[in-house]
Amino acid sequence: MSVHNFLKNLNFKITEPGKGKLLISEPMLTDPNFFRSVVLLTRHDDTGSLGFVLNQMSVVNVDNVLPDFSIPNLPIFIGGPVGNDSLFFIHTIGPELNNTAKIMDGLYFGGDLEHLEFMLQNNLATEEQIRFFVGYSGWDPNQLALEIENNSWIVAGTNAAQVMSDSDEYWKEVLVGLGKEFEVLSKFPSNPGLN
Repeated sequence: MSVHNFLKNLNFKITEPGKGKLLISEPMLTDPNFFRSVVLLTRHDDTGSLGFVLNQMSVVNVDNVLPDFSIPNLPIFIGGPVGNDSLFFIHTIGPELNNTAKIMDGLYFGGDLEHLEFMLQNNLATEEQIRFFVGYSGWDPNQLALEIENNSWIVAGTNAAQVMSDSDEYWKEVLVGLGKEFEVLSKFPSNPGLN
């Protein structure tokens, strides 16, 4: 069976998309912004969807972008192709951080940067609790539904620990965690034409 036919026979949507859900790209998605990516949805409603790619590290740190931020070497991930002149962050600090919004149990979006810096300086939070992004991923109303219908994305539930975990094989590990059917997808070669 060809890869294309195998993918057509799978029902990728194992849950409905929503805030706090993952979008896992199918292995044949060739868009370089989303190749073998895992996206956390932080908004999904009738105005559209917004999320952040969790597994695309940039080559810069926060102090390269915010020179006055006193915490060096915090990495920045590439959240997506939209708004790449803006910095965002998610965290597990909780509502103790001023002006934050809950994504799901134990996971939050944004907050006051000065308060975050204070919390880090005074050991009230750790660097491992924060993930910064430049840019985001966005979909117009019904655009994401169409992409899911076309099997571009697997929609799955998650938790804060999985979102914040760090691995060079993140896409593969998330797929394997969904069960045997999806473990097969994780083994598809990056370039099937070379096999």
